[in-house]
Amino acid sequence: MWQLLPSTALLLVVSASTQVADLSKSVVVSDPPGNRVLTWDRVTFKCQGANPSGDHSTQWLHNGTLISSQTSYVIEAASIENSGEYRCQKGLSELSDPVQLEVHTDWLLLQTPQRVFQAGDPIQLRCHSWRNMSVWNVQYFQNGRGRKFSYNNSEFYIPAARSEHSGSYFCRGLMRRRNVSSEAVDIIIQGPPVPSTSTLLPFWPHIPLAVVIALLFAVDTGLYFALQRDLHNSKQAWKNSKVFWKQGP
Repeated sequence: MWQLLPSTALLLVVSASTQVADLSKSVVVSDPPGNRVLTWDRVTFKCQGANPSGDHSTQWLHNGTLISSQTSYVIEAASIENSGEYRCQKGLSELSDPVQLEVHTDWLLLQTPQRVFQAGDPIQLRCHSWRNMSVWNVQYFQNGRGRKFSYNNSEFYIPAARSEHSGSYFCRGLMRRRNVSSEAVDIIIQGPPVPSTSTLLPFWPHIPLAVVIALLFAVDTGLYFALQRDLHNSKQAWKNSKVFWKQGP
């Protein structure tokens, strides 16, 4: 029996190390997505992570200081003091990576889920106003050039990011009869270029169109020569015809 103890202890150590390895890292999810908000905005942080031991406790840290043990952390009205680094730990999961929150004091703010995208990813930009006030004649700009205009405040959506979508973006609109603009945000597109839709299409769908064009050309050519032949025959018949005159009473 004493000879079995070392192997049993080894199995316990391996089992414990396996359980530790299976623990996933916690993840902070914010609503609204991204890290840029205005003062008086409502921000909700949620902590996602595995709980292999059944421990559902959650710890929240702001700039390294414990601030809450609730499942989610809610900021009802954001202020400059709420800016900084947020991290969470759910159960026995590892501590999450830091998430930065930026609280701005502007009238308009260009919100984006992230600033670095991979080629092919969708990009969704939102021109957010202070306390959700009405904004009219909203324009989105990229590198100083207008990209989108909407009478009402609508989002700017790019289905698939390309290298030419990298640049500096900002939005502008009318608030209380004032023309206001947001700060510029630099967006970077990484990864290999995405082929255009035209290059993805195979060659064979263009064959029927070519056949149709050739048939139409042949029909037009045949009609042209047939018309020329009929005109020539009519002219010859007119030359060969005889005209008889008869004097009436």
